[in-house]
Amino acid sequence: MANETVRVAAVGLGNWGKNVARSFAGASRCHLARLCDSQPGTAARQQTLFPDSMAGSSFDEVLNDASIDAVALATPAPRHFEMAQAALLADKHVFVEKPLALLTDQAAELVDLADRQDRKLMVGHLLEYHPAVELMKKYIDQGELGTIHYMYCQRLNLGVVRQSENAFWSLAPHDISVILHLFGAEPESVTASGSCFLQAGIEDVVFANLRFADGRIAQVHVSWLDPNKERKMVVVGSRKMLVFDDMHPSEKIRVFNKGANCPDAADGPLSPITVRHGDIHIPHLSGRPPLDIETQHFIDCILDNRTPQSDGRDGLRVVRVLEAVDRQLHRTEVHQTRLAPRPPLSEPASSLVADARMVH
Repeated sequence: MANETVRVAAVGLGNWGKNVARSFAGASRCHLARLCDSQPGTAARQQTLFPDSMAGSSFDEVLNDASIDAVALATPAPRHFEMAQAALLADKHVFVEKPLALLTDQAAELVDLADRQDRKLMVGHLLEYHPAVELMKKYIDQGELGTIHYMYCQRLNLGVVRQSENAFWSLAPHDISVILHLFGAEPESVTASGSCFLQAGIEDVVFANLRFADGRIAQVHVSWLDPNKERKMVVVGSRKMLVFDDMHPSEKIRVFNKGANCPDAADGPLSPITVRHGDIHIPHLSGRPPLDIETQHFIDCILDNRTPQSDGRDGLRVVRVLEAVDRQLHRTEVHQTRLAPRPPLSEPASSLVADARMVH
């Protein structure tokens, strides 16, 4: 099948969709055959960059084009379900940006539909294809970090403030997909808190905690109302600790040979826990853009009949966590542990001395 080519239609050509189209245009064994955007003139402007592609604004025309093998959807999240469903029913393979859908039931329906249609369904969980995350997965699976205790993620910035989804739905799918990918499991429980400062009902900042059956925990902190731009993940293991800082221009991964050593039972209950400080290792990473790795993977999975790494089931797992966090944020009964009232402070000793002098 090496000589076969996948004819792709890029649908949605906004800020990110333009990158998706460019990446598919450069993928091997792929031909970017159509450009589609609902805004008149948008596809035509992009056609100047891809003259071999047909431009238009009708999604139905894409679906009715029997020569199109696959569609790449970079459209607003509320439309992902209906457009992916329509494309699968039109017998197209589907690449859809995150999240797969806004409801778990919808995501599950797309997974079942892709199975029935025998079409590939892949979700744009971009960070799963980042060379840094691939290396993190390798380190964890090979035991380089020891037993994983916990990890946390920070995805912060000032903007872009969205009106159709909160900061968690906008930013956290990246981190949730990586956590589930690295841990190889789904959490057994989720807790979350957040606040709406700019718009009623739309959280600008969210803290979510995921607890797994084996005791591992993970935290995700997202905000579009923060003075710092952070894209950071920290993994703490029993042997070593790892930091992935995607904002660093060159040293994105640092592995710290640090840890805490617990005493053996034979040493007695009063033996101290000692901490260890070792070297810092900065591994070399491939400079290939994750988006190019991701889109090429989709094409290869179609032609070589392989299951995508971030397939529909992966997307479903992420949506399940997102929806669980949403339920936590919008639950009507909020259970809080309130601090007891502070007891009145006793008068300072100096005041008592002064009062005693006045009496005498």
